[in-house]
Amino acid sequence: MRLSTDADADDDAAFYAIAAAADAGIAIFDTAHAYGAGDAPSGRNEQLVAQALRRCGADGHARIITKGGMTRAGGRWIPDGRARAILADCEASLEALGGLGIDLYLIHAPDPRIPWRTSVRALATLRRDGVVGRVGLANVNRRQLEEACELVDVAAIQVALSVLDDSAVRGGLVDFCTERGIAVIAHSPLGGVRRAPSLTRRPELVDIARARGATPEEVALAWVLDLSPVVVAIPGARRPATVRSAARSAMLHLEASDRTRIVSAFGWPLPGTTDASATAAGDAEVVVVMGIPGAGKSRHTEDYVARGYVRINRDDRGGSLRELSDALDEALSSGVRRVVLDNTYLTRATRSHVIETASRHGASVRCIWIDIPLAQAQVNLVERLLGRFGELPEPEEMRRIGRREPGIMLPTSQMRTVRELEPPTIDEGFVAVQRIQFERTPTASLSIAIEPQEAVLVAAAALNVQGWEHTVALAAPEAPHLLFEWRAGETAAVLDAGVDRLSGHVRGSVAAALCPHPGGPPVCWCRPPLPGLILAFARTHGIDPSRSTLIGASPAHRTLATTLGARYIQS
Repeated sequence: MRLSTDADADDDAAFYAIAAAADAGIAIFDTAHAYGAGDAPSGRNEQLVAQALRRCGADGHARIITKGGMTRAGGRWIPDGRARAILADCEASLEALGGLGIDLYLIHAPDPRIPWRTSVRALATLRRDGVVGRVGLANVNRRQLEEACELVDVAAIQVALSVLDDSAVRGGLVDFCTERGIAVIAHSPLGGVRRAPSLTRRPELVDIARARGATPEEVALAWVLDLSPVVVAIPGARRPATVRSAARSAMLHLEASDRTRIVSAFGWPLPGTTDASATAAGDAEVVVVMGIPGAGKSRHTEDYVARGYVRINRDDRGGSLRELSDALDEALSSGVRRVVLDNTYLTRATRSHVIETASRHGASVRCIWIDIPLAQAQVNLVERLLGRFGELPEPEEMRRIGRREPGIMLPTSQMRTVRELEPPTIDEGFVAVQRIQFERTPTASLSIAIEPQEAVLVAAAALNVQGWEHTVALAAPEAPHLLFEWRAGETAAVLDAGVDRLSGHVRGSVAAALCPHPGGPPVCWCRPPLPGLILAFARTHGIDPSRSTLIGASPAHRTLATTLGARYIQS
């Protein structure tokens, strides 16, 4: 990538680096359609690789890996997982390579906007039609890999993996691929351009390098290659000297004592720490209550606290999930025998730290997974905001507060956690995994002493449908009414005419609520079908949304009614 994307990139320098690689016996060259140079079009790096391989005479035996389903705009990486985009990218890559075949074609990254299976089926089409030799995935987690393997023969994955990046091991990707003979292509195997220089200052790497007649970088690469026979490293060297150094690392033999020292120095998981029988050796117990933000983990945790468990929670302590493992270590070291942790723990990698720490103390680890639909978790987060502030903060205010309070977030942040979720399984090292389906307690969030009442919730668009008067009459004319709408850039005054029209046909009070925030990925909790407008009205007026009627005119309104448990009437 950097042969094209760096500010000082030079085609002649790239040729010398690629020629040195071919001369050193390196036959695999990794590129991607999205690797351009500044504002240069996609495919520039593929053209560069193909030209250099021909120029040095290596095009006959070189094996090309390239990737599609990604664009770059304004310096940002933007996944595009649509099937037609992936197929078009592959066709463009073949054109850029100018006759060189694609031995391995990867989806560059999952697109959160597109069903994962849709993207993977595009790979299956390319493989079935013989357009490429093999197919694989980049930047995936184990759940996504397992799902893809059901649809296509996955030959390889490409993920970050270095002495500084252990997520692929903790997340079970390396074990999964080793068992199935899937290649693991380690990108950034020296930790990436910003962190790689730090390796030369690590005494353990320096000492091992001195003893083996190598460089610290070569030791770090050899360590990665030694993780599994299926691991391949792509160091991204830009100069002939570093290319030859990378090639030498493949011949470097590390002793068991070398590997043990690196494991200890870089905090890698110890062998056997995810074995359930090992973690259950003592009488101590750790309970992990996990789920996406808004799942209701705290309510279940309170039961354990009442039974004497010590609670360790990121909302209270701050910091990272990794640092919570240190707090767990301190608690178990001090003699605490019962601990409950209620955090997101969405991935195998984050959960592995808890299991490893508990194992060192002979504690068993049990997982309670609160499984909740996203829409219901959204309701919980909105109610948390209303309880905390009495109203919905503006997006910029939420961003500011969220930087210091982990439980305060925008919808896009919560949606991202859903995409990251890897359901827990017993093979991670848990002695048990209990899945609890979320159930909402009616009116539990209303901070009022009176019996909550019903209301009629009317989408402003419904008043544009002929016969809306009859539809409104089917609801509860005496009940309080809310007229709600999303109009980007407008004020609530835009609903005044609608309030007057509705007031002329009902006997109950009529209020208005408007979401003025822009379109695109939601930056607020009030744009339907998100429930903010309705829940704020319900809290202020003592309304039970589940006993109410929502009159709408679009699928978004129907979805909102389902989320609230309200009766829906199509205008």
